[in-house]
Amino acid sequence: MTTTDAPPTRTVTPARRWAMLAVGTTAQASSAAMVVAPSFLIPELHRPMAEGGHGMSLAEAGLVASAAMAGMMATLVLWGLVVDRRGERFALLTGLVIAALGGGIATTTGDPWPMAAALCVAGVGAAATNSASGRVVVGWFPPERRGLAMGIRQTGQPLGVGLAAATVAVIAHHHGIGPALWVPTAATAVSAVLVALVVLDPPRPPRAEAGTVANPYRRDGFLARVHGASVLLVVPQFLVWTFGLTWLVEDLDWSPGVAGLVVAGTQVAGAAARIGAGWASDRVGSRMRPMRAVAVVAAATMALLGLAAAAADGSGAVTAVAVVLLVVASAVTVADNGLAFTAVAERAGPFWSGRALGLQNTAQHVAAVAVPPLAGLAITAWSYGATFALAAAFPLLAVAVVPVRGERGVS
Repeated sequence: MTTTDAPPTRTVTPARRWAMLAVGTTAQASSAAMVVAPSFLIPELHRPMAEGGHGMSLAEAGLVASAAMAGMMATLVLWGLVVDRRGERFALLTGLVIAALGGGIATTTGDPWPMAAALCVAGVGAAATNSASGRVVVGWFPPERRGLAMGIRQTGQPLGVGLAAATVAVIAHHHGIGPALWVPTAATAVSAVLVALVVLDPPRPPRAEAGTVANPYRRDGFLARVHGASVLLVVPQFLVWTFGLTWLVEDLDWSPGVAGLVVAGTQVAGAAARIGAGWASDRVGSRMRPMRAVAVVAAATMALLGLAAAAADGSGAVTAVAVVLLVVASAVTVADNGLAFTAVAERAGPFWSGRALGLQNTAQHVAAVAVPPLAGLAITAWSYGATFALAAAFPLLAVAVVPVRGERGVS
């Protein structure tokens, strides 16, 4: 069997360790930008054909927006197996090249459905970064710094969403949906080059010991409960990511450019929230207690956002409060991701972390793929405010699912 395992005694300088973290974060950001970029095409896809758009319903546009996410979801566990068998560097390089190729094909067509097929291929490649770059962090950083390091690595997702939000909607509005996709496509290509230059596989015990490692899912229900809580918490996260910009444009009558900048700003807040949550988990010696606290705050924030959005009329103090709550919700609803990833990788161990992180991401993306079309139906039937408020039920359920008592501490 081909393997890229390093000897257990292999070490790197602190500068190289942080450089690999930076590249892993960049890879995650570019992959996230590729996966969520179609969400910021929704205003153009939904705009009437008489006005230069594609005339799709919100549900249809949401289905196109979920194409890359569907490709990612379908292959996360397979990429985890690749990570466990061939190593992180191989998985990252291969995945990023596939993502760039799929994105490049998507830029060549203005027809939404062929574009969605190409984006699905891009999502297949983007899935590699979720399993591989997380293992790079856990493998190279000591336990007392993993929460902070993984929090930094997890900023890649909101930063990637921010990049897409700041560029894709406005480019699509002025130049079309094909040119708008060049931003995430170029980002994934650059990330592939950086991975080739910087990333090394983290050390593991000899491969011969892998056969004696027990399946961590058979020991207890800890990993399954982390997956379940993460699924519940991802619903409001992808709701505000997918429809926050469209709400600003359609209900509040903002321009796509200004709305995109606001949504990009929310991702900076989300990145800070992930770092803060990771730092707190290192200080308290727990990943699950901070995760449960995030669930409580997320439920309250989504409920308040729903009330404010229902009362907002595009101007005045209520609208300002609603926009602030959108920013807060965008930050709070992503703060748990790094905590869950770190806990899963630590509990699963070096020979199961790839598959466990793949399952973690698959579970989240099953929910995330369903959010755009179902939320589009809910918004059409009721309103943005009612749909935001309804989403508060999911983090509220997560409070009871987070396995605080099953945690063994940071190790």
